[in-house]
Amino acid sequence: MNAPALRPRPLPGEAVSAEGLRIALFSGNYNCVRDGANRALNRLVAHLIDRGAAVRVYSPATREPAFAPAGDLVPIRSIGIPGRSEYRLATGLPRAARRDLDSFAPTHVHLSCPDLLGRQAQAAARARGVPTIASLHTRFETYPAYYGLGFLAPAVDRWLKSFYARSDYVLAPNAALAERLRGDGIAPHRIRLWGRGVDPRQFSPALRSEAWRRGQGYAGNDPVILFFGRLVREKGLDMFAAAIAALRQRGCPVRPLIVGDGPERAWLQARLPEARFTGHLEGEALGRAVASADILLNPSVTEAFGNVNLEAMAAGLSVVSADVGSARALIEDDRSGLLVPPLPEAYADAVEALIAAPARRRRIASAAAAAALAYNWSDILDAVIGVYRLAGA
Repeated sequence: MNAPALRPRPLPGEAVSAEGLRIALFSGNYNCVRDGANRALNRLVAHLIDRGAAVRVYSPATREPAFAPAGDLVPIRSIGIPGRSEYRLATGLPRAARRDLDSFAPTHVHLSCPDLLGRQAQAAARARGVPTIASLHTRFETYPAYYGLGFLAPAVDRWLKSFYARSDYVLAPNAALAERLRGDGIAPHRIRLWGRGVDPRQFSPALRSEAWRRGQGYAGNDPVILFFGRLVREKGLDMFAAAIAALRQRGCPVRPLIVGDGPERAWLQARLPEARFTGHLEGEALGRAVASADILLNPSVTEAFGNVNLEAMAAGLSVVSADVGSARALIEDDRSGLLVPPLPEAYADAVEALIAAPARRRRIASAAAAAALAYNWSDILDAVIGVYRLAGA
């Protein structure tokens, strides 16, 4: 396919146009669950429409969606995943959806999930001569180990390599995963970075509230240790609980704050009966809760980007995170956060050290908030439009 000449770079302050683009986006769970991947995709669709593109989304749907979808959503036949019914699994690209796709006549097909729907949409786009752009949101190869299915990991890894290799361009969330894709044999010129942004109106140190802390039962000097995200095994809940237990055994009076919900909530509550569980929060309520903690402890080693790290940084927290590629892309160790080996004792050591040195904790939190200002959603989403233009039609 012949790529058109690239548009000149926009002048500072000039909006990047998406006029003429017709994007068919294929998603695994576009608005079934409010997770980082789905929020990013919905934000992208809203941005594309605002910039003049036509967008049509093909995804499993649910009777009780987590939020209203951005753009036109075409429901795809699906089944609930056993044990995780909030997530849906598409059974493929049905004939009706293929006809709808032909009628829409996309200039580009964007694949956000390497499932059967994504694979069949990829083949349909290739048959129609339409360029495909795949975005990497989740490290699926890490999931089997958390559910007693480690023997499936090699097969999952092969499927993922094949899927991304067949796409014209791949959007990686950070340099570490871009390097992994290159190691899998994908040519460097076919890999582009698509990070994530943070809304400074929602996540800001200014939202910290001592009144909110008191209302949750925290005293003024309580070290409030935050877990923030979906309460699922692959987020490292066992490591978080073990680190809190280790801190308490040392006599460190930490008070856990759990912001989020999910199928493992009861499991975590049984292990942390002293913790405050807020459940799912949105908007300013979410920003206030995050900003009112002291330290984010993020033990997840499965993140593709690490939205919670960035959002906690923007909220003015010191972050203690597993030392993995997604965290290294956001955090400069001992400057804007602490990166530690993914072990309970290492997490406990880092948290204890920050509690013992309030000035150091404030310095790291201030540097984190400043670093987060660079992650502007508009610029980041405009970069995706640039990849569509680069892919041609």
